[in-house]
Amino acid sequence: MEWVVLALIAAVIGYAIYAYNLLVKNRQLTQEGWSGIDVQLKRRADLIPNMMETVKGYMGHERETLQAVTDARAAVQAAGNASPAERSRVEGQLSGALGRLFAVAEAYPDLKANTTFLEFQNALQTVEDEIQLSRRYYNGAVRNLNVAVESFPSNLIANAFHFSKAEYFELDNEADRAVPQVKFS
Repeated sequence: MEWVVLALIAAVIGYAIYAYNLLVKNRQLTQEGWSGIDVQLKRRADLIPNMMETVKGYMGHERETLQAVTDARAAVQAAGNASPAERSRVEGQLSGALGRLFAVAEAYPDLKANTTFLEFQNALQTVEDEIQLSRRYYNGAVRNLNVAVESFPSNLIANAFHFSKAEYFELDNEADRAVPQVKFS
């Protein structure tokens, strides 16, 4: 009987160690995923000023569209350490503004033929694809962490060591969920 009790205690302690390590691993993967998103979002924000300089010469009277992109980029930079929910909201605004910019750019044949603008479009499309991949990775890591935090009996360990659920990186506006379409002529 004594061995059974000791074996049961050892099993509980073993599971507690396993659950704790799983929670730590999932938290680290979530942080790694967020870092990947952050890097890609910064790359996108860094592309915008040079692209805007190229566009301004062709689209001088499209001030409202250009200002929307500039304002959205400023909001993104101001939200640098914001929560994933707030960051996704401002990033969605930037994606929408960029989408409108590219839609308006279609009306300017000289701009569409400009090699610098085409290079920026290509670079932006690459970054948008990387953002999508990073978002999927991060959201998968968040899902795994949240399942471990909420599932019994690992939730007992999570509560004891103050592990908490993480926020998904999602866009609020369904129209913003689409990657801005970059068209090459």
